[in-house]
Amino acid sequence: MLSRRSTRVKVMQVLFAKNRDEALKLSETIDLYWRSVDNTFEMFLMNLYLLVQITRAAREDEASRKKKYLPTDKDKQFKAKLFNNPIITKLDGNRGLNAKFAKLKFEEIVDKDLTDKIYSYFSKEQMYIDYTDRETTIKDDIDILLELYRFCRQNEMFNELLMDHYYNWESEKSIIIGAIKKVLKEERPTENFYNDFYPEDITTRDFGEKLLIKTVEDEDKFNKLIIPNLKNWDKDRVTILDMLLIKMAIAEFMNFETIPAKVTLNEFVELSKNYSTEKSKEFVNGVLDKIFKELDATGKYNKFEEELPETGQ
Repeated sequence: MLSRRSTRVKVMQVLFAKNRDEALKLSETIDLYWRSVDNTFEMFLMNLYLLVQITRAAREDEASRKKKYLPTDKDKQFKAKLFNNPIITKLDGNRGLNAKFAKLKFEEIVDKDLTDKIYSYFSKEQMYIDYTDRETTIKDDIDILLELYRFCRQNEMFNELLMDHYYNWESEKSIIIGAIKKVLKEERPTENFYNDFYPEDITTRDFGEKLLIKTVEDEDKFNKLIIPNLKNWDKDRVTILDMLLIKMAIAEFMNFETIPAKVTLNEFVELSKNYSTEKSKEFVNGVLDKIFKELDATGKYNKFEEELPETGQ
């Protein structure tokens, strides 16, 4: 579920935390990284939980309509189709998924009033009214859930809840949205389908954790590469984050030969643009371009191993 780009952001964030807390050991930094990975999976589960809870309000809607002193014909005919939607039925009846929800204590986090209100607002949407008034197909069942999820993402209460509990909701919501859409479009999910959405080892361990470790272990070596290339820059104005991004980029360049140098350069320039200062993009691009060309000209590993003393190995 996580892309390399998202993984780079996670590594950047935990390394920045380590920079601010010098007492933080490498092992503790790695733990922070994995908690961040788990956090993304938890956000995915929370989004599923919210959808199920919002649709559950349709049952109460049906019951309240039936209890009216003078129910209309529409009230009498109303059925909780949204909750009885076959996709929701499978999610709601999934024991493993419900065990995950319980373990993460989502019931304590999510106020029922919030999900009831979101349902109440959504129930006034014409697409929902049409859905409840006619015979529907599985395509209709999928479409109404996709529309509900789109509606939720535009709802202030929905977003506030997620932002309050997950610091990375804004930066990672596109990943979560894609995963939720995939779930909603799956007519026959397997019993443990949710485990398929835990970020893959090839991205989180083989790439992310290794990038983190190499950036920390070889920091002194990287400084020896970086400092000579700062001659034309005002060192006092170089931010901690810019230096961190440059070190990460060198670590990626040195240790992941299947990733083209241009991709690495562009990705870290983009990170500097999104997370650092206005002039960081130019600075990071200029310094990395020089270092990459220098390493390429002499052979990546030859220059790195022969000219720089071993430290922290």
